[in-house]
Amino acid sequence: MTVSERGARERMVFSAAQLIRREGVAATGMREVAAHAGAPRGSLQHYFPGGKEQLVNEAVEWAGRYAGRRVARFLAALPEPTPSGLFAAMVRQWTDEYESAGFAGGCPVAAATVDWAESTVSTRAAAAQAFATWTGPVARALTDMGVPEERAGALATLMVSALEGAILLARAERDVRPLTTVATELGPLLDAAVRREG
Repeated sequence: MTVSERGARERMVFSAAQLIRREGVAATGMREVAAHAGAPRGSLQHYFPGGKEQLVNEAVEWAGRYAGRRVARFLAALPEPTPSGLFAAMVRQWTDEYESAGFAGGCPVAAATVDWAESTVSTRAAAAQAFATWTGPVARALTDMGVPEERAGALATLMVSALEGAILLARAERDVRPLTTVATELGPLLDAAVRREG
């Protein structure tokens, strides 16, 4: 596969994720993905012989990898990494988007889970893996900050779950209040989990 072919394929996966996060899986058609990616419609069959199911699953997997990689970027931007600081950065990504661009977009993994996970086994598995790909780096970051390993996984699940719920509420209310609330309320609990020396 040449670089340009790989670029076109990656653009289609990215476009699918962007459309799913705004419109949901059911309303995201293959034609719309090709148009959004600036790709010929015929290339979809070439790159995604499994059709829409394959494309949706790859978009969900991409989103999980993206979220997982963002954890390191959030940490690098913190003057002093703390669990509450990491969570606030995760939340700020969404409050910034909603305050600058409106409330049209959500998480593509959540959208695919709601729309297709019950009826499409492969999408359920892709969504579960995407969430694991995201919570894993969060748990490792918490451990690195001094949270006992036996709690880090549970707190990572709590952070991602609270963020996903707050995203839904923010979109419904057209207000960032649910996001800022979860950051404020969970911050002290997360920081209290750090094992203190001495």
